[in-house]
Amino acid sequence: MCKKLTGLIMRLKSTLEQWITLHEIDTAGSIQAAALSLNKSHTTLIYSVNKLETQLNVKLLEIHGRRSVLTNHAKSLLRKAKGMIEQARDLEHISQQLSQGVESEIIISIDHLCDPNLLYKPMKEFLTANSMTSIQVIETCLSKTSSMVTNEEADIAIITLPITNYPAQMFSQTTMIPTVSVHHPLAQLDHVCISELVNHCQIVIRDLGATQSSSDSKDVGWLKANQRITVDNFDHAVKATEQGLGFCRLPEHILQQQDNNKLKIIKVEHNEKYQVPLHLTLPKGSKTGSAALALFEILLRNNG
Repeated sequence: MCKKLTGLIMRLKSTLEQWITLHEIDTAGSIQAAALSLNKSHTTLIYSVNKLETQLNVKLLEIHGRRSVLTNHAKSLLRKAKGMIEQARDLEHISQQLSQGVESEIIISIDHLCDPNLLYKPMKEFLTANSMTSIQVIETCLSKTSSMVTNEEADIAIITLPITNYPAQMFSQTTMIPTVSVHHPLAQLDHVCISELVNHCQIVIRDLGATQSSSDSKDVGWLKANQRITVDNFDHAVKATEQGLGFCRLPEHILQQQDNNKLKIIKVEHNEKYQVPLHLTLPKGSKTGSAALALFEILLRNNG
């Protein structure tokens, strides 16, 4: 296969430069304008096109009035060549990025309390300007959020509270709201006392950074219910809550995406809602690559 491809390349009659010349004549509208654009002489461009005509045995230019314009055959060929020209430009752009030390991949850790839209909407702007950098997104919570930073596993981390010795920038905040199924006994109450929650099952999210046998797991918030259901993420928490299995504090942005006919927000005395701050940090500090720094700035500009 490689030998066949090599032979094909060796036998090419035309060059990329010739197709760029033809493209520029078509874009500029005349040979003279194309010569100015390419910073070449009028004679050089005519020679290049004439040589291409001879190589391909196809008429590429014809005279209309006082101007040379592309023939229909030339326009047809150029439509195919435009993709090749764009690919060549992309290769040069990627090569420039590589020479500047741009990362081929960056890792972003995002705490599960963060609305993913805050990450993915700005990411489109970054990808438009960085065609060679892939992105790996890892969802975290509690001790996993911290370890991704302290172990420098992420290039960019969206965390809750700042971590000691890692500078952080305010990014956003998430409102946590106590929620039950519309069929749950607590849904029938206008106000719920903390003491009443004790006797109902509580749905909580597992610490993704700790193993079942680990003593390093972290807990956050009120957890005095006599019975719990522990799940891996908020998708499962929502489904369990909808089934009436218990009460759960859910992020407001997740609640806004749910069917209001299945869930009800409850009013808990002295504890109706609370807000969790979200911060951006660069775990690798001065070792952070240029691509990660660029995305960091875009995220701050859009949300900070």
